[in-house]
Amino acid sequence: MDKQQSVIVDGTNLLAGRLSSNVAKLLLQGNRVTVVNCEKILISGNRRNIIQNYKDFLSISSILHPEHGPYHPRRPDTIMSRMIRGMLPRKKPSGDAALRRLRTYIGVPSGLGSSEKTTFDNAKITRPQSNYTSMSDLALEVGWSR
Repeated sequence: MDKQQSVIVDGTNLLAGRLSSNVAKLLLQGNRVTVVNCEKILISGNRRNIIQNYKDFLSISSILHPEHGPYHPRRPDTIMSRMIRGMLPRKKPSGDAALRRLRTYIGVPSGLGSSEKTTFDNAKITRPQSNYTSMSDLALEVGWSR
């Protein structure tokens, strides 16, 4: 692998799935990736369906002992890291190492404020923003309190 590069991605007005796949590729290439503004990432589709599908996902638990998991994320940054984790081969050493190189944040941390942020052209939205649901709206509906 090449030497590690640090890539900072601004998630504002980017589609969640396409952003996740691009970030997963960067991680598997050996880069350190930081995703900022996770609350501004958008999900395409019917708002009611997106929220209902996520609430159905939250109802999945162990029958014998629900406290043993699985645990479901409710914050926008942890929802994004879970989406990216799903696109990595995390049971292999390469995927596990890639996941450890990922950082996700709500907003922009003070240390990264002046850094140059990249974006992905293929992950940008193509329709008006009212056709999408933001990650913060989803998180607020499923139990996140700012």
